[in-house]
Amino acid sequence: MPEVADEEKAEGLDIERYRDIVRRRYPHFLVSLFVGWLVVWTASWFLPVSYRSGTLILVEESTMPRDYVTPNINDDLQGRLQNLTQQIISRTRLLRIIDDLNLYSGDRRKMTPDEKVERMRKDINIELVRDAREQITAFNISYSARDPHIAQQVTGDLTQLFIHENLEVRQQQSEGTTKFLEGQLENARKNLAEQEAKVREFEGSHEGNLPSQQATSLQILSGLQSQLDKAQEALNTAQQQRVYLQTLISQYRTFQTTSKPADITATGLPAIDKELDRLKTQLATLSSQYTDQYPGIRSLKLQIAKTEKMREEVIAGLKSRDSGGSGPEGSTGGHEMADPSQGATLLQLQGQLQANQVEIADREQTIAGLKSKVNEYQARLNQEPETEQKLADLTRGYDQSKANYDDLLKKESGSRMATSMEEMQQGERFRMIDPPSLPLKPDFPNHLKFCEMAVGVGFALGIFVAGGLEFLDDRLQSDKQIKALLPMRVIAEIPEVVSAVDLQRNKNRMLIWCFVAAFVFVTILVGSAISYRLG
Repeated sequence: MPEVADEEKAEGLDIERYRDIVRRRYPHFLVSLFVGWLVVWTASWFLPVSYRSGTLILVEESTMPRDYVTPNINDDLQGRLQNLTQQIISRTRLLRIIDDLNLYSGDRRKMTPDEKVERMRKDINIELVRDAREQITAFNISYSARDPHIAQQVTGDLTQLFIHENLEVRQQQSEGTTKFLEGQLENARKNLAEQEAKVREFEGSHEGNLPSQQATSLQILSGLQSQLDKAQEALNTAQQQRVYLQTLISQYRTFQTTSKPADITATGLPAIDKELDRLKTQLATLSSQYTDQYPGIRSLKLQIAKTEKMREEVIAGLKSRDSGGSGPEGSTGGHEMADPSQGATLLQLQGQLQANQVEIADREQTIAGLKSKVNEYQARLNQEPETEQKLADLTRGYDQSKANYDDLLKKESGSRMATSMEEMQQGERFRMIDPPSLPLKPDFPNHLKFCEMAVGVGFALGIFVAGGLEFLDDRLQSDKQIKALLPMRVIAEIPEVVSAVDLQRNKNRMLIWCFVAAFVFVTILVGSAISYRLG
């Protein structure tokens, strides 16, 4: 049982069998390895050569701080580079370069313009360079051609196109933004003018009813009310004066028909004194409240002066009566002398009454005018909430238009500065770090890589050939295979009899193939050194 387990374990990993295969098939493997390597490596020297010239373009930030001038173009550098690339590798641009430098004219097959453009697009390579924050800081431009000078010249042309196109595109975008803002600003200016005209028209049609004039209207209304009160008070005083004058005139006329002049004069003097006291009392009251320029005080002083003059005339009449005697003749004479004085007093009272009536009419007219103004200002104040609401609606639209206009004006001013900065080439720009290189070694084919590839192809070919031959060989190569075919168990084995000649032949054969193996590996190493040396 242990022997059977050992045999099964050995059959699972038959190392001896693989050794036999290697001993039998290593010549085929070496020949296939060498042939495969030689074919691929030799073919690499007959492939068309292309040289690649490249340059590094640095993306420089704006020299003007963003706090001073804010750019008015898109900050997406990658998107702008993609647009620039599409513009530069467009059919028109590439055909112009192809025609100027007579590119792809040496090919055996006649190429159409579209095929030349596609070929050139494949030969152009653009690689972005990013920093640790994944931001683009530079990019490489390279071009492959069979002539190193052509590759260098085309790379230089492409680099200049990128630099100039970037400046032109940025300037066009900046000018476009400025023109757009100018148009929007002009529309905002017109809208603001319309809103301002509406507000001005509304304020003109509602002069005196505006919320800003409410305090003034209240002040004027208060002044008018005060004037109305004073005018009403003056009217009351004039009306009282009229009643007093009418009473005196009535008394004079009554005593003129029923009594003597002396009695009339004696009877009217207390009434005059009473009226004079009343006027002085009223004057004292008004003087404690107003100045001497107050119309009521001036009117009272005038009435007091007239009343005092009247009192003096009455007293003068009484004195003339006493000095004239008490006889019938004297009485008759006194009666005759008193008539002219009494008539003059009556005429004076009637004149004062007429003046008083004129004054009352003026006062009433003034009061009517003041009441009309008071009603007018009260109506204005009553209409003020509705006017304020309408004005607030108009002002809200004006304020919005003004804010929009101010914002656009600020943006337009900043955009003009940014456009000026772009015209002065002070914004973000591309700068070529090094001029396009002149390649000294071809970029394709890379003979060292082809040599490594040839070794891999040779190994694969050798394994394929050796394995294929082993698979197709139906001969029995070991005693195990013979035992597996026999229907019975092998009792004894006869060992292989090898003569001295066979041993020498096998030894010579091994030496030959060792030299062959050494030659193959040395040849591969020499080919690798040549590939490394010549590029």
